[in-house]
Amino acid sequence: MLELAAPHPRFHRSFLAAADEFLTAGEVSYANIPALRPDAFSEDLRYTREDLEDPVAFARLARWAASQKEPEAERPAGYVPCTELWMVVEDEYVGRITLRHELTDLLLTWGGHIGYSVRPSARRRGYATRALALMLPVAAGLDIDPVLVTCDPDNAGSRGAIENNGGVYEDTREGKLRFWVAAAAPDLAGSPRGGQR
Repeated sequence: MLELAAPHPRFHRSFLAAADEFLTAGEVSYANIPALRPDAFSEDLRYTREDLEDPVAFARLARWAASQKEPEAERPAGYVPCTELWMVVEDEYVGRITLRHELTDLLLTWGGHIGYSVRPSARRRGYATRALALMLPVAAGLDIDPVLVTCDPDNAGSRGAIENNGGVYEDTREGKLRFWVAAAAPDLAGSPRGGQR
């Protein structure tokens, strides 16, 4: 069963395997390999796929991703505090989900509070639905309720994950469908989201 875990070096090999799948599929932004300009951030977070073969470099990336939930953490201009968790099945990385603690004007239109990606070989198994269900209590714990989640009009899987978690369509802006999801509401069975499904 899928669980959410903090970014950690133990997922090194499966993370890279997932990155390879995303890159092969042409989904470069989902590979989760940051290439932040050195003038945008005091840390050098420019990585290539080859750089991340080094366990030390990968551990540094995992630490940075985990640190971003802290309000005082250093981050590039325009970035907001966020909780990034990794989707894990039997201790293998299958994707990530990120809860942004604030909305900028750009996020209000494009990204929303929560974004996620599932590696191509792990899709159509309900992982995005479950990951979103598990992240909603985290949002509620941060007093983010409701949460905004967006998706592309042709992404039926993402739309299904949102609607399966009670997402209510508001509108479409600049090519993005925008849904609001109650973070603390019970599901149809009356149990809190994130329970067994």
